[in-house]
Amino acid sequence: MTFNDILKESWLSISGNKIRSFLTVLGIVIGVMAVVIMVAVGETVQKQITDQFSSLGTNTIIIRAGAAQSAGVRTGNRQTLTIDDAEFIGRLPDVAAITPVQMSAAQAIYGNKNWATSMVGVYPGYTSVQNIEMDKGTFFDQTAVRNSSTYAVLGPETAQELGLPDDPIGQVIRVQNTPFTVIGITRAKGDSTMGSQDDMIIIPITTLKKRLQGSRFPNSVSQIAMKLYADADNNIVINQITALLRDRHKLKDTDADDFQIMDMKQIMETMDTVTGYMKMLLIAIAAVSLLVGAIGIMNMMLVSVAERTREIGIRKAIGARENQIITQFLSESILISFIGSMAGLLLGVGLSQGVGRFVMGYNVPFSVWPVFLSVSVAVIVGLASGVVPALKAAKLNPIDSLRHE
Repeated sequence: MTFNDILKESWLSISGNKIRSFLTVLGIVIGVMAVVIMVAVGETVQKQITDQFSSLGTNTIIIRAGAAQSAGVRTGNRQTLTIDDAEFIGRLPDVAAITPVQMSAAQAIYGNKNWATSMVGVYPGYTSVQNIEMDKGTFFDQTAVRNSSTYAVLGPETAQELGLPDDPIGQVIRVQNTPFTVIGITRAKGDSTMGSQDDMIIIPITTLKKRLQGSRFPNSVSQIAMKLYADADNNIVINQITALLRDRHKLKDTDADDFQIMDMKQIMETMDTVTGYMKMLLIAIAAVSLLVGAIGIMNMMLVSVAERTREIGIRKAIGARENQIITQFLSESILISFIGSMAGLLLGVGLSQGVGRFVMGYNVPFSVWPVFLSVSVAVIVGLASGVVPALKAAKLNPIDSLRHE
């Protein structure tokens, strides 16, 4: 028999019992569709997390004040970092840009509108560290930091919520009865590891500490963020920062660090590993549906062998060999699996792309991996679930088969 003859014979056999074949194919459809959707979910989550951290870049380091956790108990939450610490760290040869960071909740008022947002006190180097681009106006300079100027740079969401005009430069907003002159609006960027970049008011850190917070420790800050040069070795720089801060904070050898260093490169690598495991877990859960589908095919083929015992006997009586009987039943099993796999692939890709883009608003990544998976499943599941029924059919005694009613 030629390939076309085998394919035609398989199709006639499958279509002979439409309801049973449909239900069997449906099991494979659901299994493949579940795997494709789980792959899409895993890759989307991985992309979202990676984008969050890559917005800062792998050459970004953030230092947080306070000691790390020890035996599950936080050993300190003091603002042990200072603006002077940032100045000294900024002198390291591999540091391209640095800024101390102090954040505070704020209620901004413009005209008859008010909006609860975040007030962020920084240096001009914040734009380089956070990869911030200006949509309108300019960012303040170091002179504004020294003079504690009341200049404000707004995120686009904050400007919209306050109802600022299309040309907001020079407008005056108020925060805690302190007037601030708007000198710039940042370009929309979204969330990052340091909060939403679109909903905040950025001012000189000295202005925040002196005019708004009235802190007894105007030199203290909660964070120091920096960007390294592209060819810098993050581990070497982290060791230099650790030694510098321990010396400045007069810590003994037995004392724990009173600061925490976050390396974006290391965090991204860790998150990639975690999301990779999560994706494999999702695929493993979805693969259970494939197993059920494979069992369904095997069950159908075993029933088919029992129903076609007389047919098998006739074929053997007129000269059909065992390998031809095996080929016939395996081809039927693979064809069922192939039809279900292709339908599951189309439904899985269509649902994941449609729901992701039009319902969730996410750009779901598409890869050829699900296509390769579907073709592999069609062959492997078809062979695995059809080999037992095929061997059973091939071993039937032709005389006994002809007597079967």
